[in-house]
Formats: sequence, C-alpha cells, structure tokens
Amino acid sequence: MNIRLTGSSLTSSEVVRVARQGAVVELGKEAVEQINVASSFVRKIVQDEVPVYGINTGFGSLCNAHIGSQDLGKLQENLILSHAVGVGRCFTEDEARATILVRANTLASGHSGVRLEVEQLLLELLNKHVYPMIPSQGSLGASGDLAPLASLALVLIGRGTATVHGEILQGQAILDAIGAKPVVLEAKEGLALINGTAVMTGVAALVFADARTLLRTANLAAAMTMEALRARLDPFDERIHDLRRHAGQGAVARDILSYVAGSKLIGTCDDVQDAYSIRCMPQVHGAISDTIDFVENMLLNELNAVTDNPLLFPADGDVLSGGNFHGEPVALAMDFLGIALSELASISERRT
Repeated sequence: MNIRLTGSSLTSSEVVRVARQGAVVELGKEAVEQINVASSFVRKIVQDEVPVYGINTGFGSLCNAHIGSQDLGKLQENLILSHAVGVGRCFTEDEARATILVRANTLASGHSGVRLEVEQLLLELLNKHVYPMIPSQGSLGASGDLAPLASLALVLIGRGTATVHGEILQGQAILDAIGAKPVVLEAKEGLALINGTAVMTGVAALVFADARTLLRTANLAAAMTMEALRARLDPFDERIHDLRRHAGQGAVARDILSYVAGSKLIGTCDDVQDAYSIRCMPQVHGAISDTIDFVENMLLNELNAVTDNPLLFPADGDVLSGGNFHGEPVALAMDFLGIALSELASISERRT
C-alpha cells in the first residue's frame, strides 16, 4: 500500500516503511492543491515587488538587501551551494530516505512556496531509489539542518553525489540515470528545501522505531533471566503498580507476567526477595517505556510540522518570519531517549 502525503498525517511507522521497506510515496490531491496555491502566492509577491524576507531579499544580516527578480533564482542556487559544507560519514540509505520523506511532507503542507515539480522530483528520488550522499556532521540545529539538507538539495539541481541502485554517481549523471531533469530554482525554493528539521526528525523516527524494538526485546530477555533465577512474582503484582500510577510501569509488569505465565520455575527460589535488577524491572523499564511514548508524541507533531522560514499563509495574504526551524523540541526529546536507552543497557548488564 502506497504512502500518501498530505502534509499533516505522516506517522513514524510510515517513515519506517518508506525508509527501510521501500514503500512507494505519492502526493494526495489536497497536497497538490496546497502546493499550487502557495507557489502562486510566491509568484504574486515577486510580481508586486513587495519586499519579503527569503523571497526577494538577502538572508541573515542581508535581510534588508533587495534582490531584483532577474537574480532570484541565482540567489536560491547560491544559498544551496554555500551551505553544502557538511563533513564526516554520510547518513545511511534509510536515514537519507527518511530525510527526503520528512522534507517532502513539510513542503506538501502548502506553507513553503515551492512549485509542484520540485516536490515531485523529491518523491521521484524516493521511488526510484536515489540516495543523496549527505554528510552527517554540520547541522547547527538552532538554525535547522541547513548543511545536510543543502547536500540533499544539490541533487535536485543536477549537482552533488548520490547512489543509484548501488552505484555512486555525481552531478547530472544522477538524474540522467532515472530519466529526470534538474529543477531550475525560483524564488523561495532553495530556502524551503534546506531550512527546517527534516534530517534530525527523519533520523529520530528511525531511532524511535529501534527503541521500541529494544524495549520489547529487553522485556523478553528479562523474563528469561527470571526463569533462570527462579525469581519471585511479587514485584510484578498489579496492586504495587497501581499505587505508583505510571502507565509504563504497569504495562511492563503485565508484559513480563505474560511471558512467564505457566512457568514451573518461576517462584521456586528460596530467597525472600530478588536483586534490584529483577525486582525493579517494572520501574526502570516502565520509565523507559514512558520516555519512548513521550518521544512518539513529539514525533507525531514534528513529522507534520512546517519548519522552514518564512512561512506563507496564502488564505490570509500573509508571510510571517518566525523560528520554526529551531531543533530544540527534537533535540531535548532525543537526549531524553538517549538517557533512557543507556539505562536499559545498564540494568540489562546488571542482570547478566
């Protein structure tokens, strides 16, 4: 079943399906309309010569510098070229695919101003298995993923490096291999492609999926440890966890009880109580479960967020400059998840 982008309904499980299982991606009808309305709005701004940041002005400290209509495309191209300066290992293929998907979903919302052909070329990269080689170091976070997204955008304009069916290609040869033509950027499009949190969010969605798997595996391994030690079931009694009121704690206790149900070894040890690493599994694994749930809620918002700048509101006739590109919501949640997974490894090591 294909994944249909609307700009507001992408889930973390769909990111995994596209990034790791090769699911085909298409645009919903509402997304096509949203994109066309927004790009028409940008063209009108250019025609009216109203100074609007990122459309017909310079960037950063040059925000007050007016750019003539004849130079707007070159301005956007130069923005990409000047920011494609990442270093370090390149993101893996699934990380690159997740990044493309998240950026495409952002643009589908109709608040960024790219033309339909730009969005369609992004999806063509996904569906024809083109993986831009994106250096993993260089994102500022506070300004979004400018550097890594610029390396992605290079491929759209006939530059950069990518793997196509396992072969490393460069420049125009990448698009030639899939029978596509590069886009010639127009006003706002370069900025819309590189300003935002698509890289950190795409990677976060994959890490989240792996964290869920790790927790389920840890619960099962812990249950096996309990059998080996002939541990007591008292610490998993639901009355204990009802008094603590944390959802994850009770869920983990029930999960582990289901694994050891019917065991003839459980509870046959003579010890009055078991070690912390056994007795406190619901409390520790449960807190990790709650952390993963917190990250999931963040992801559901961020996967469907519009994170570039400025933002277009065609229905209101407004263009607003803000700070949705800032990566703090993702960064804090992922730091929290890193702490949680470290604890999961730590208590597992103690049981061993």
